Amino acid sequence: MLLKIRLFFWFIAVTITAQAIPIDSLRRADSLFAVGNQDEAARLYVSILADGHTATDPMLLKLASAAERQDDVPRLLYYLQVYFERHPDDAVLRKMNDIALANNLTGYETDDLNYFYLFYRKYGIYILLFLLIPAAYVFSVMIIKAMRKEPVARSQQWVMLLYLFLLLVFVNLPESFQSGITSHDRILLRTDPSAAAPVAEVIGRGHKVNILGSKDIYLRVLWHNKLYYLRRDMVWII
Repeated sequence: MLLKIRLFFWFIAVTITAQAIPIDSLRRADSLFAVGNQDEAARLYVSILADGHTATDPMLLKLASAAERQDDVPRLLYYLQVYFERHPDDAVLRKMNDIALANNLTGYETDDLNYFYLFYRKYGIYILLFLLIPAAYVFSVMIIKAMRKEPVARSQQWVMLLYLFLLLVFVNLPESFQSGITSHDRILLRTDPSAAAPVAEVIGRGHKVNILGSKDIYLRVLWHNKLYYLRRDMVWII
């Protein structure tokens, strides 16, 4: 029994120590950043993320600042894109587009698709609530009619099913939309998910691609309105 108690307290002590290490590292990184040593601070932030910890918003902005200072445009765009996913803002979208244009990078255009995604991220919850109100009303009416054993027109049933299906698509839209930023200088876009497949194009580091699925070690991406495959380890997935 005494051995079990000792083992329990030893486990608690190890857990507390393991949790304290990232906090100490984070404080040290913040201090280094505050005194202007952004490069060393960025290395500490990256090591914290490599240990599996989630980046905070201030950490993302500091990493973006350090990447800009190091003239590492792809990483700068990556950190801004992750921040944009959390806080969709037109100013961030325009800034990424300006940086991409200045460096001949594609995928960050302020086009209809990106603005639609921006609108969805900002107001999606309100649209969902608006759509749920009539769905709840109609569903309640149908339940009441069923309890009273009153007939429900088949056309109304189909309309309700179609409405619920569209609502389900709307709710799951963010899950089906994923993007990534190319992380290597020479990336092969193939026509099929195989190392033996023909290479359609070779692209560099820092481009943003829309991910439409995966197969084994390959991602299916949309590039210039065409579907290609590239290796998963060649992309920073947002």
